[in-house]
Amino acid sequence: MIDEKFDAIVVGAGMAGNAAAYTMAKRGLKVLQLERGEYSGSKNVQGAILYADMMEKIIPDFREDAPLERHLIEQRFWMMTDNSHTGLQYRSDDFNEESPNRYTIIRAQFDKWFSSKVREAGALVVCETTVTELVQDAYGKVIGVKTDRGGGQIHADVVVLAEGVTGLLGTRAGLRKIPKPTEVALAVKEMHFLPQEVIEQRFNLKGNEGVVIEAVGTISKGMTGMGFIYSNRECISVGLGCLVSDFQSSGVSPYQLLEKFKSHPSVAPLLEGSEVKEYAAHLIPEGGYKAIPQLYGDGWVVVGDAAQLNNAIHREGSNLAMTSGRIAAETIFQVKSRKDPMTAQNLSLYKKMLDDSFIMKDLKKYKDMPKLLHIQSQNFFLTYPQLVNKAMENYLRVDGTPKKEKQKLTMKSFVSARSWAGLFGDAFRLARAWR
Repeated sequence: MIDEKFDAIVVGAGMAGNAAAYTMAKRGLKVLQLERGEYSGSKNVQGAILYADMMEKIIPDFREDAPLERHLIEQRFWMMTDNSHTGLQYRSDDFNEESPNRYTIIRAQFDKWFSSKVREAGALVVCETTVTELVQDAYGKVIGVKTDRGGGQIHADVVVLAEGVTGLLGTRAGLRKIPKPTEVALAVKEMHFLPQEVIEQRFNLKGNEGVVIEAVGTISKGMTGMGFIYSNRECISVGLGCLVSDFQSSGVSPYQLLEKFKSHPSVAPLLEGSEVKEYAAHLIPEGGYKAIPQLYGDGWVVVGDAAQLNNAIHREGSNLAMTSGRIAAETIFQVKSRKDPMTAQNLSLYKKMLDDSFIMKDLKKYKDMPKLLHIQSQNFFLTYPQLVNKAMENYLRVDGTPKKEKQKLTMKSFVSARSWAGLFGDAFRLARAWR
């Protein structure tokens, strides 16, 4: 049992928790970080994208020793049917810059490295410890935690909840609600290992260059979701995720969708001959701006996935997690520097700083998009990808049929007069949500 009192306790050692713990410890605060896994990242085999700008604001020289896989020079987006895809692609040699903007990473390795930096900064990191309860005083102010190690309470001026989207501490204490199935996606992912030179040949890469592919269409069977492929140094991360509510209503398993995605004629050649060594499932917050809970209170703040800070429209999560952790830490340091108590009024600075950051500005701008994509999922994730692919096939297949007749055939086969009205309606609503 730890008898001393801390300036702050951080619950969780993911991106948000590590960012918060490092930032506070680096500024001289007495920090305890508690992680239920054997080590930071031990329960996370997720491959991911790291956004360098957000990491630089925390550890400016992170590139010197961080376990980075490949810097991204190309982004592909596929609209898929069962046997075809129509793609958009952007590739630029400008991304082969001295300090690249985006990297693929393997979270288990990266989180472990990040945690080592937290320790070097002076924080006390205790793993294999589950926080079971928030300790509150008679007035409801959070003053510490209890763990599964027993022995009483550990006290601190403030607790940072970085427990992830499924964290129960905040909900058990009545600080936030359990996310709804419509606000959370379940993603499954496999790591396919191949020699480095094979990956470079298949993705047209050299050195440490990397490619990301993101895909929508019949692969999700009309559910709100997408597939993804990340090229790492010696493995490929391939996965697919959909809303939990859609999995519940459809009865389709994530594993079935992933197997179908992997066997698609556009995907299978990229994975051919690979060795699968890791399989994992991961819950991702998808509710957007309208699902964000109360972010602070007397003696506590919540960061990262636990705060529903994920930009599903732009597939950004780790950068929001890191930034929210850093901003929470800077808030706590400011309050501590003024020798003020960690009251809700003083910690409201965290919300103000978030509102002034790109996080809330982006999430607020697209606040209606999650609901629109969920309600119109059959259109956006099934009908329109099929329509686009059929139109491309008709355009490219030369068989003596006049082009004018092909255009009529495409419209007649896929879009009735009523569907056209729906198409224009969806386009209008999408434009409004994107404004």
